[in-house]
Amino acid sequence: MPNIKSAKKRMRQNEKRRMRNRFHLGKMRSAVKRARKAMEEGDSENAPELVRQATKQLDHAASKGVIHKNKADRTKSRLMKQLNTLDTAS
Repeated sequence: MPNIKSAKKRMRQNEKRRMRNRFHLGKMRSAVKRARKAMEEGDSENAPELVRQATKQLDHAASKGVIHKNKADRTKSRLMKQLNTLDTAS
């Protein structure tokens, strides 16, 4: 435990940021999982909407600095690629 006042404040700030990051990371991961699951099941009706929501969560997490922008772009690209193969298959 810190004894210095500024170190105590820094610890409080770090904890707040950690909890905020975990919240955004959890929402992002859940959205991506839902989109992938819909595509694996071949749900061509709901999959585009779920991919759109996942894309939104990825962009939001990247803007907050929870994940790197390139990781968000890479994940979005893979989701779109998977969605396009689903569309052509059905």
